[in-house]
Amino acid sequence: MKRLKRVFLISVVISLVIVNLYTAGWTEEKWNKDDPTTDELNIIDLLIARPIGIAAGIIGTGVFILSLPFTIPTGSVDEAAQMFVVKPFNFSFVRKFPDDNM
Repeated sequence: MKRLKRVFLISVVISLVIVNLYTAGWTEEKWNKDDPTTDELNIIDLLIARPIGIAAGIIGTGVFILSLPFTIPTGSVDEAAQMFVVKPFNFSFVRKFPDDNM
């Protein structure tokens, strides 16, 4: 019974990989060199990259607050604020959609 389960699992994995490669070859958007901003990349940007940027901004705000005892004496508070707070939030909220660099 274990052997049957293992054979079944391997065949399912192989079939999923083959189907994934087969369908990707038929899509014309993947091979379209004229328009690099495709719908898939825009959806990934909207649903994955921007929420990660928001999370990075929130975590960066905490790191910035924790780093204040070290950045105030050295006079690098502005640089730390730019790196930990402003850049992640600019990535999430200010950058236009769809991004031209994709």
